[in-house]
Amino acid sequence: MPVSRPLGADAAISFVKRIALAVALLVVGIVVATSCVARVDAGHVGIRVKLAGSSRGVDDIPIVTGWVAYNPLAEQLVMFPTSVQNVVWTKDPHEGAAHDESITFSAREGVNINADIGLSFHVEPTRAPHLYLKFRKLNVLELADGFVRNAVRESFNMVASQMPVQEIYGSGKGKMVADVTKKLQDQLAPDGFVIDQLTINGALRLPENVAQAINRAMEATQQAIQAENRVRQVRAEAEQAITQAEGLASAARARARGEADARLVTAKAEAKANLILRLSTSGSVLQYRALEKWNGKLPIMNGGGSLPMLTFDASKMAKGGDDDEKRLRELLGDEDDKPAAPAKDAEPKAEGDKPKADDKPAEKPPAKPAK
Repeated sequence: MPVSRPLGADAAISFVKRIALAVALLVVGIVVATSCVARVDAGHVGIRVKLAGSSRGVDDIPIVTGWVAYNPLAEQLVMFPTSVQNVVWTKDPHEGAAHDESITFSAREGVNINADIGLSFHVEPTRAPHLYLKFRKLNVLELADGFVRNAVRESFNMVASQMPVQEIYGSGKGKMVADVTKKLQDQLAPDGFVIDQLTINGALRLPENVAQAINRAMEATQQAIQAENRVRQVRAEAEQAITQAEGLASAARARARGEADARLVTAKAEAKANLILRLSTSGSVLQYRALEKWNGKLPIMNGGGSLPMLTFDASKMAKGGDDDEKRLRELLGDEDDKPAAPAKDAEPKAEGDKPKADDKPAEKPPAKPAK
C-alpha cells in the first residue's frame, strides 16, 4: 500500500540538494581558481611555458612580480631568481664546498698560480627566459658552479698569460682583477649574467721556489730604496752643512769688513786731526803755548845757554804757505770760503818810501835776563 508524503517535505529535500550542489560547485570553482593563479615574489620573474598549441615553448616576455593568472592545463609558470647571488671557490673546506674549488691559472712565464675567488652576480630580468631556455635550470647557483666558473677560469688564464708572475704577485694584482672582470662581463652579458664584483680572497699561492725568489727580489728592491733614501739624506745633510758654513763665512767676512772699515774710518779721522793740528800749528802758537805753561819762575841752574822757552826763536819756524792754508780750510769744511785779499801794506815797499803814521815799530824780542 503506497505511503503518502506531505508536499512540504519533498520541497525541503529538493532545497537541501540544491544548496549542497551549489556549495560543491563553489568549492570546485575555488580550487580551480587557485590552481590558475600564482604569485611572483620579489627578486624573481615568472617565465610562462606553453605546453600545448602551435606556440609551444618558452615565452620571451617575462612576468613581473605580483599575482598572475594562467591556464594550468596548457601552461606552466616557472619562477626564476634575479637577485644577487654570491659564490666562493676556495681551497678551504670550511668555506664554500667541502672539496677544493680554488682556481689555478698560469702567468706569462708558465708559473701556475692558485687563488681563492669570490664572485657576486645577478641575472638580467629581460634575459631570464633566454637563460632558462638555454640551460633548463632554475637553480642559478648550479649555473654558477658550472658555466660561470669555467668562464671565470678561462678569463683569468687569458689575462694572466700576458703578465709576468712578479707583477701579478705584486702591484699588478688589482689591474689583473679589473681586466678579468671586464673580459668576464663581455663574455657572460649575452646570456644575461651581470657581474657585480669579482675578488681574490686572501693571498696568491705560488710554488715555493718562485715565491722565495720573488720575495728576495722584493727585499733587494726595498734595500735599494732604503740605500737611495740614505744617500739622499746624507746629500741633504752635506748641502745643509755647506750652506751653514757659507753663511758663517759670509758673516765672518762681513764682520771683518765692518771692523776694517771702522778701523779705516778711525785712522782717517786721526790722520785728518793730525793734519789739521800740524797745519794749524805755527811758531807763534807754540811760543804762546810755552808762555801759557810757564809759571813765571826762572830755573835755578842754567848751563850758560839760552833760557828754555823764553828764548824761543819763532822766526826759525817753518811758515805755512797759501796751499797749507787752503788745505786746512778744506779739512775744516771752509773750502767754499775764499782767502782774504792781502793788505796793501803787506806789499813790498819801494826804496825811499817813508813809514806811515799808522805803522807801528816791530816789537823787540825780550831782553835776556842777566846771569
